[in-house]
Amino acid sequence: MAKPIVRIKNLCVGYNSPLVSGFNLEIKPGEIVAIVGISGLGKTTLLRTIAGLIPKLSGKIIGNVRRRGGIGYIPQRLGLVRHASVYHNVELGARCGIKVNDESGNILNWSSRKSVLIHETVKLVGLTEKINEPIRRLSGGQQRRVATARTIAQSPELILADEFLSELDKENADSIIRLMRDYVKNNNTAMLLVEHHLDRANQIADRIVDLGDFEVSLNEEE
Repeated sequence: MAKPIVRIKNLCVGYNSPLVSGFNLEIKPGEIVAIVGISGLGKTTLLRTIAGLIPKLSGKIIGNVRRRGGIGYIPQRLGLVRHASVYHNVELGARCGIKVNDESGNILNWSSRKSVLIHETVKLVGLTEKINEPIRRLSGGQQRRVATARTIAQSPELILADEFLSELDKENADSIIRLMRDYVKNNNTAMLLVEHHLDRANQIADRIVDLGDFEVSLNEEE
């Protein structure tokens, strides 16, 4: 049986006081899990805690990922460099996704391989014609595709995504869902996402976790 990519045990998250308590979850390679629930349950705080951006209050998060670049995170606000090009933003992920040495230990042309990876990943999300455009000139949906490409280029073992399908019309959302499902399955990656729309959660995820089933305090601003 494959070792879980991430194992979460009795996790308690929050700031000065707990927002979510007693959270348990395991995600295996090739599996996509969606967290759903009404606003204010602490979904974003939970995801940010798993990403290591917020200290946990108690419990354990055991990750089977590499230290550098092992977790890819797509935040609600995307974290893109707005004045920089699509190429540059995806490059930020590709820097972690390309190894300096090949398996034989020979030094390869890291810069060339990185450039190939960037172009291939941008093509996957359908933005080849925009590759030199600054982020600020893109639509909201296009920016979300750039954030998705940046994470794929990183080649993470675990992808964390917070409402990453918002601002996408149905056609583009369906395309990204197919892309992410194929990527996760073919690369034995694990994915944990927060999704507000239950129909989209059911479309992309193998399992649904309703945060309302855990002990929560309804006082978070999301």
